[in-house]
Amino acid sequence: MSSSDRRAFLILLAGAPLAACGFTPAFAPGGPAATLRGGLRPDDPTDKNSFNLVSEIENRLGRADTPRFLMSYKITTHTTGVGITTSNAITRYDLIGTVTYTVRDAATGKVLTQGSADSFTSYSAAGTPVSTLTDEDAANASLMTILADQLVTQLVASAGTWAK
Repeated sequence: MSSSDRRAFLILLAGAPLAACGFTPAFAPGGPAATLRGGLRPDDPTDKNSFNLVSEIENRLGRADTPRFLMSYKITTHTTGVGITTSNAITRYDLIGTVTYTVRDAATGKVLTQGSADSFTSYSAAGTPVSTLTDEDAANASLMTILADQLVTQLVASAGTWAK
């Protein structure tokens, strides 16, 4: 067998397990999450964190003009001082956040799925008050990106059971 024949054979052999398992890309036409793209509408944002979360969800799934699914969510965050000097001054904070969500059928209002995502990020408080506020704002935006990633991943992974 020539070298190019062997490569073609190995490529076909490598793809055989995927063909046998019925693998379909999630967002492909007819894929399990295809209806999420442009079909999920989160509740309107009410504050900066919810604006950032909704913006990140829409970046991943698109904006729904005529939604098939409506998503309500609740964001909770809190900070914990983690870097403390010998004089009890806090120099670093952990920002911990959770988003719980419920997805409903837009036509019937029936609950289709629900879940939560949680994570944390940190920011420095060692600089000036202005730089600390800037770092806190950036940490909040970063946390909403992380939570949106987790939330969308959960929706895509479970879409085959509810998003039909």
